Amino acid sequence: MLAALGGIIAVPLVVGAALKLPADQIITLINAALLGSGIVTIIQCKGVGPVGIRLPCVMGTSFAFVGAAISIGLEHGVPAILGSSLAASVVMIVGSCFMPKIRKLFPHAVTGVVVTMIGLSLVPVAVDWAAGGHAPGAVYGSPLNLGIAAFVLVTVIMLVQFGKGIVSAAAVVIGMFIGYLLCVSLGMIDFTQVQNAPIFALPQPLHYGMTFPVAGIVAMAIAYLVTMVETTGTFMALGAATNTKMRGKTLARGILCDGVGSAFAALMSSPPVSTFAQNVGVVSLTGVASRHVVALTGVMLLLAGLFPVLGAVVVTIPQPVLGGAGLMMFAMIISAGVQLLSHVEHTKRNGVIMAVSIGCGLAVTVRPELLSQLPAFVKEVFGSGITVGALVAVALNLVLPERPVELTDDDEEEEVPPQAFLTSEREAA
Repeated sequence: MLAALGGIIAVPLVVGAALKLPADQIITLINAALLGSGIVTIIQCKGVGPVGIRLPCVMGTSFAFVGAAISIGLEHGVPAILGSSLAASVVMIVGSCFMPKIRKLFPHAVTGVVVTMIGLSLVPVAVDWAAGGHAPGAVYGSPLNLGIAAFVLVTVIMLVQFGKGIVSAAAVVIGMFIGYLLCVSLGMIDFTQVQNAPIFALPQPLHYGMTFPVAGIVAMAIAYLVTMVETTGTFMALGAATNTKMRGKTLARGILCDGVGSAFAALMSSPPVSTFAQNVGVVSLTGVASRHVVALTGVMLLLAGLFPVLGAVVVTIPQPVLGGAGLMMFAMIISAGVQLLSHVEHTKRNGVIMAVSIGCGLAVTVRPELLSQLPAFVKEVFGSGITVGALVAVALNLVLPERPVELTDDDEEEEVPPQAFLTSEREAA
């Protein structure tokens, strides 16, 4: 739970900050995300009919949807994010029946680009957090803000590098907790939200309502396609960690749970969910691969979602603390993408695919005003650097012809083990 918690709460915080939502709405998003993640984790681990892979998987809100969610939310608000997520989840539900064909659209060059773009798109968010944010009264880039962010970052690095077991796995959450205590001692935290928040509350389905903009559904559908491929890689790594053979039907059950779970999460006012790769690392680290143990993680997340006061505490975390932890978290996503790209065959064709797609994705990320003169439909679909990078990579992979590779004597002597790509994904996880 600790390994997943940082990622689960980060998504509603990023989206809420980008849309400038009031604190009480961000609290509702956080609790909905915890509740939805918990319930879908239990279903994924235990299985309900054809839904659920029945392996130790922790589900949580995914960063792959952040870019599309912000783009949709800026134009239509939170109801459109949830409505688009619900409608587009059909892509994943139906796609679970056609995984071999969909997987061909996303070779490792494309997957590596997508993972890298997710990290690159989120780093500016962490930088703004570290500087103190743009809220009224905040001093952007003040020495105090940067000092706290640096302190948290160094703490997380030390815990990752020198910690063992659960300390290393939960380094981000522990680092945030230490930074939080530092800010409490400095008198930087206002506990008004915590005092006003109810201790216990039942879930509120359709709390924000729903709208279904066509452009938003298209943008979310693309994000779902990307997530399907990421989740497949995570399942393959999980199979290696648990000595389980990943057959087509097994993968289909897991992908189907992602789709059905995201639809359920949308009804519960939560962003979409997907399988968390970092928890595969926890399975390898601890040697505990019981799906029943991991299902208890789902129970704990579910219970956490029933206590709004916990979400209120999360909202009081100062932005520099989030920035120090977020910089580490998002940079690790970049690292995972780079590791995937490093195992891609070094050809001129693959080089063009990676360079152009990352360049186009960064163009939208760094200069979002680039699309300001285009129709609203185009801005919503292509407003996310992750979406642009993924679409350009898939298009180039389909259009550019593959040329046969001439092997040298050295190439013939050195054989690449068939597990090379699987190993890279496992290391990334």
